[in-house]
Amino acid sequence: MLYDCAIIGGGPAGLSAALVLGRARRNVIVYDSNKPRNAVTQESHGFLTRDGIKPAEFRRMAQSDISKYPSVRIQQAEVTVINRTYAGFEVITSQGERVEARKLILATGLREVFPEITGLSQFYGKSLFNCPYCDGWELRDKRLVLVAEGPHLFHGSKLISNWSRDLLVCTNGHRSLTPDQIALLERKGMKVMQQPIAAFEGKSGQLEQVVFANGTRVVREGGFVTPKWAHAATFGERLGCFTNDMGGIVTDGFGRTNVKDVYAAGDASVVAPSQLIIAAAEGSRAAIGLNGDLTDELFMQW
Repeated sequence: MLYDCAIIGGGPAGLSAALVLGRARRNVIVYDSNKPRNAVTQESHGFLTRDGIKPAEFRRMAQSDISKYPSVRIQQAEVTVINRTYAGFEVITSQGERVEARKLILATGLREVFPEITGLSQFYGKSLFNCPYCDGWELRDKRLVLVAEGPHLFHGSKLISNWSRDLLVCTNGHRSLTPDQIALLERKGMKVMQQPIAAFEGKSGQLEQVVFANGTRVVREGGFVTPKWAHAATFGERLGCFTNDMGGIVTDGFGRTNVKDVYAAGDASVVAPSQLIIAAAEGSRAAIGLNGDLTDELFMQW
């Protein structure tokens, strides 16, 4: 069977694209490796009608919606190889299954690369997060920490002050702030620490203290750690897709990449801000672009 589209990634972008294409009566296969980036997240926020939903429940409900459309198949498998063919693309999974599709949507998302700080993993997703728009409300007015090793630390400090003014700003030993920026933040009542962080400490996922390499301990109740981002899969790079300065796959207004018949959606193309509702919208947009292109190509074959 030649599918109209193979969607690589079963997160909000891929599932949203599958829904649109299923409703357009396209034969679609969605590959879901079941390794979501938000697996540690307790709740997802900012999505109308689903604010506070558990990520696993969101995926279950989305797959249930899609199941009403018989032309869409969701396959629990990891894609390992994508080859160009005369008909379009050959997709090969780790189990050795091979299918062909006219077009591709890359919705593989991102993975976080965090600083190596002892204890970080036990608090991430419970009292430490990466996105204030997703989790800032739950941490409002608490004693917070912000850790970032790059140039976005100053803006992030200003941003998080909307949720709490009791903020410990940490460079983790990097030159993330200028002297003028440090002076301004301290005038606003924030404490800036430039020493490396030795550990996060607490109990049952609840942060209690930030411990620095020089032995200083600061009581904190939660906060944010800014990761570096990397693509969860490198299919875009292998296929020759252009990327932007942040590493996202460059697309036009309808998800088209510079490579014919290859579309990208969600975090794979947007990178930031990384939000559920934005990823889902990107998936819908890419599917509309793909379906329009496929309609033009097949119309004269009636």
